[in-house]
Amino acid sequence: MTVNVRDLRPDDRDDVEAFARVRHLALPHILWTPEAIVHRLAHTHPDAHFVSLVAEEDGEVIGTAQVSLAHESPEPGHGMLNIYVHPERTRRGAGELLVRASEAHLAGHGARKLYAWVLDEPGNRAFAERHGYRASRSAFFLRLDLTADTLPPLQAPPPGVELRGADEFGDDPRPVFELDAETTRDEPSDVDTEFTDYASWVEENWRHPLLSRELTTVAFVEGRPAAFSVAWTDPARRRYATAMTGTARAHRGRGLAKLVKNASLHRARAAGFTEALTGNDAGNEPMLAINKWLGYEVCGTEVRYVRELG
Repeated sequence: MTVNVRDLRPDDRDDVEAFARVRHLALPHILWTPEAIVHRLAHTHPDAHFVSLVAEEDGEVIGTAQVSLAHESPEPGHGMLNIYVHPERTRRGAGELLVRASEAHLAGHGARKLYAWVLDEPGNRAFAERHGYRASRSAFFLRLDLTADTLPPLQAPPPGVELRGADEFGDDPRPVFELDAETTRDEPSDVDTEFTDYASWVEENWRHPLLSRELTTVAFVEGRPAAFSVAWTDPARRRYATAMTGTARAHRGRGLAKLVKNASLHRARAAGFTEALTGNDAGNEPMLAINKWLGYEVCGTEVRYVRELG
């Protein structure tokens, strides 16, 4: 049996569904839909040189990779590769071939330092270390059962604060972009991110097929967005995920992040979603505390691995 690596075929529905299926089996703590996979391939900024790869064995997709440059980082030369193999198709060479192809793609576009998220399991960590990667920071996957009715009660906004859905912004979400740019800069990470291209952000994020503008909740102070919790949804599986929660620097320490995330979760439960997912850097203690208060439980851990090229 021969394993080969090739580009994902975005116009082939069966190919994209196979990619999504492998990702869901290998990493069930994240929402994977064919529409989201195709959207990212079609709308990621050209400077990212983003590619999706599959490892195929006798016509069956058994491994996947998403590979890009961190084009929104102020420091050039950072490459990202995230590789996941079907849990029942490991030790067939798919991971090895995907690593080689991903590294060659990134090196060819000027990457000098590579980053990969790896599930915190002995076999996965050993695989990364055999390929010259060293462990860096870690992060948690968290899950909340929305059918258990354990959410804290809805809180009334403090004086001067108003909660709204992001759907009110329509096709002019620049205030949300500005808030996202400010809060993203302060997220714990190995690689700094700066959103500067509004048009690209609209295509990649505001028009993302998983984004629920109705469930995304924004706290306004004096008519301006001060905090938000971004909701992604997979209605077919009744799954909800928080893509981002953040507060503008001038308004931190007032409980606004807790307020918007709790409100969004209540809306999600009322809309019939049964499972809520989120993720946190292990060093982000304020957000971990909020998620613990909301009732989330850790359901997995991943480790960021880093390799210098040349």
